[in-house]
Amino acid sequence: MSGRLFGTDGVRGLANGLLTAELATNLGVAAAQVLGERGEFAKHKTDRPFAIVGRDPRASGEFLQSAICAGLASAGVDVIDVGVVPTPAVAFLTDHTGADLGVMLSASHNPMPDNGIKFFARGGIKLDDAIEDAIEDHLKITNNLPTGSGVGRIRSDHDLIEKYLHHLTASISNSLEGIKVVIDGANGSASLVGPEALRRAGAQVVTIHCEPDGLNINEKCGSTHMEDLFAAVLTHGADVGIAHDGDADRCLAVDAAGNFVDGDQILAILTTGRKARNELVGNTVVATVMSNLGFNIAMREQGIEVIAAAVGDRYVLEEMRKGGFTIGGEQSGHVVLSEFATTGDGALTALHLLSEMKRTGKSLAELASLVNKLPQVLINVPNVDKTSVAKAEVSDAVVRMEKELGETGRVLLRPSGTEPLIRVMVEAATTQQAQAVAQELAQVVAKHCAL
Repeated sequence: MSGRLFGTDGVRGLANGLLTAELATNLGVAAAQVLGERGEFAKHKTDRPFAIVGRDPRASGEFLQSAICAGLASAGVDVIDVGVVPTPAVAFLTDHTGADLGVMLSASHNPMPDNGIKFFARGGIKLDDAIEDAIEDHLKITNNLPTGSGVGRIRSDHDLIEKYLHHLTASISNSLEGIKVVIDGANGSASLVGPEALRRAGAQVVTIHCEPDGLNINEKCGSTHMEDLFAAVLTHGADVGIAHDGDADRCLAVDAAGNFVDGDQILAILTTGRKARNELVGNTVVATVMSNLGFNIAMREQGIEVIAAAVGDRYVLEEMRKGGFTIGGEQSGHVVLSEFATTGDGALTALHLLSEMKRTGKSLAELASLVNKLPQVLINVPNVDKTSVAKAEVSDAVVRMEKELGETGRVLLRPSGTEPLIRVMVEAATTQQAQAVAQELAQVVAKHCAL
């Protein structure tokens, strides 16, 4: 096994390629033993810890879930299988039930042949890097496993999702009656929960791509393919469209005219709404280094401080917890509302977005106009030494170009976490300027960082 097994959001790869049943079983054993040895398990009447395990609808999730449940049980952990549920539902139920860990089988927005395994510690918090590294190291260790009455038991409880639905609808205080919404469930784990939560809140709901069959998840639908949603909003005369990804931790939107509303705009809407209600803790929102500069400018104009975290909702949450802040998110549509969730939650975000429309009486287009998105160009430079991004020649070029762009532009160099690749991102007042600066900087990176 070369490189780090865990990425920014668990273990992810081709099912039966990288991610085999054997690996899933071994990860279950390793996670249970590492967390147990670190004293992360609470005392229970059975003297056995227990885990919440869910999955998205991918066909491979059926055998991979069985495999990881087997690994957990063989290591002495009781397992509650909650079936096909969103990732944030597993996080919530891990916290709600007092479980010692949670496991979600999903590859999020990736194509159907991929799958992934995400772990949550007690409280529904994603594992930090140190624990993930310890689990990976433990895969090489064979420890004595329990026998007899010490082995874990596995049971199903698919009714627990009702607890999650109640939690979602209770998080907003106003009815969504009078709002017509089209929801694209990406044929994923939000296909039932997402529409049902909005219906219970009073919205009129039209669904597309909410018929998962195990093979069609993310297939030309959901947050990565929103063309059908654009058309459906116009066809049905809806006020808003909502798109989720396969595991429903993202929410992107479409206004009544069929225009795209991204995660930066949604985050800005929810943040300013909180400020208007005197509910914005520390007058601060946590975003990421990839947030559009237009978002930062809009927040500055509203007198709101922005803290930039690394990319990934786990890192957003870490910064939020450090400062006690209650809202953060990413351009990709991960929005963390820490009063109600420990991870990005697409269904929760959709409810709060529509709630803000109802509260203000404004259309989504009016609310989203708060953020004037600057043109953004991203160029991937392959076959480079990622560590050489700090070379003087590169740093000098970045400084020179940022000076050229002024306050209406910025430059970001971001090494890939998994490949010999550096991402060059440039924002500028015009697309032409952004393209020109990005191409020039990409040439500098290719020349001075080449392998």
